[in-house]
Amino acid sequence: MPELPFPPPDALTREAATELRRAWDEMLDQIGQAREAIDDPSLWPPPATERNLAEGYRYVLGFLYGSIARSIGPTVEYPYFVRMIQPLNRSTIDNSDAIYLYAPIDGNYRYTIRGRTGDTRHWRGEPPVTSGRKAPHYVFWQTASGHSGDTGELDEMAPGSRANCAIMDSSDLQVNADGTFEILLGPEKPEGYTGNFMSTRMVKKRRNAAGEEVSREYVAQMVGLREIFCDWEHEDLMDLFIYRNDRLGEPMPAYTPAQAARQLRDAGRFTRNQVHFWNKFYGVTLEAYGDVNGDGKAFMPRNALNEPNAASLATGGGMSTNIYCGGIFALEADEALIVEVRQPVEPNYIGFCLGNLWGESLDFANFQSSLNGVQAHRDADNAIRYVIAHRDPGIHNWVDTTDHDEGYMCVRWAYSNKPKENLPSATVRKVRWAELMGYLPATTRMISPEERRRQIAIRQEHVQRRYRHH
Repeated sequence: MPELPFPPPDALTREAATELRRAWDEMLDQIGQAREAIDDPSLWPPPATERNLAEGYRYVLGFLYGSIARSIGPTVEYPYFVRMIQPLNRSTIDNSDAIYLYAPIDGNYRYTIRGRTGDTRHWRGEPPVTSGRKAPHYVFWQTASGHSGDTGELDEMAPGSRANCAIMDSSDLQVNADGTFEILLGPEKPEGYTGNFMSTRMVKKRRNAAGEEVSREYVAQMVGLREIFCDWEHEDLMDLFIYRNDRLGEPMPAYTPAQAARQLRDAGRFTRNQVHFWNKFYGVTLEAYGDVNGDGKAFMPRNALNEPNAASLATGGGMSTNIYCGGIFALEADEALIVEVRQPVEPNYIGFCLGNLWGESLDFANFQSSLNGVQAHRDADNAIRYVIAHRDPGIHNWVDTTDHDEGYMCVRWAYSNKPKENLPSATVRKVRWAELMGYLPATTRMISPEERRRQIAIRQEHVQRRYRHH
């Protein structure tokens, strides 16, 4: 460690200055290791193209941005909700319809979440309001024992490594007539308590490699939620306040050098490990660039979708009420894909979006790069047919590649109660641009350039509201 250029006069301050500089340098080293994942083939980056490289640097900066917010922001003693994913740090093949929030907690203590939202009648299956403040289309809560990607290694996806201690969605949430609600979080439910409650500790049993039944206790380290928006013109964010019950009204202790050094190291570690983990997840687990496990096929097929499957650690986590399917589009200028989705059992939510090969959702504010079940037109047979193409064919359900030659496509269906049969399905057909209309129903909904501009304007306004700064 080099000598401090301007050593402070007293010993304790000199010690603090030395440790903080050391932590800063370690953070920069970790950020440098994250940067290596942009173009080092051993770290599973996407193929090097001008755009992939440019977006790779943005991608790493996005993880740094999110890691800083996570590291120097809330604590388990004094939590508040921060955005895990937003336009500045899109990642993990994120959902264009969702805002991802999380607050750190220590599941050995009790916490309270107070909230207020708009009209919620659609959460109960009633027709939604058409004016005034409207709640998000669907909301999902979870208390989890850890974050995906923090170790930087795929080993963390092994069964039993993490657990959701509790989940709850908007169909279960008790809401008062004025839109207010309260959720109690804690290791056990108080006797006689009848309000909203989420456990922060749980014991799971599983069989190990030797066939023996083993038990493990999990303690929640975070409470996360996703607010899912479908009617982008009218649905609005919830207001949220979280506190640890024994700390409400108490001032936070003064900031210390030890705390600052720890936060600096955390910011670097989270950035490096998250970037390395997700690169390996796409390259090895999803086999985005070709067969890795030797079975002769890729988990994410090109110009096709894999079989719908439930969220799990094997899918990198995800929303546990979701059924997912995904694949990769790879299109020439004169080609298009028709993606047809069917759901015999109607879900709470249907979402379809595109992402680049870094797992960033494509710009969903300024392009129609996603369409959910409310925004999309359904044909008379109840199927939704999306058209993926590089240019606008004048079809209502066009999904814009934003000039990406290839990228991820993902379908999500959310169910409060997942069906055991009659699961949703999705098929893909590649066609020539000139022949596109011949593969679509005669009743396919078309759209004028003026209507398209109106759709984009709604998206631009909604995204600014969704990520507004107070």
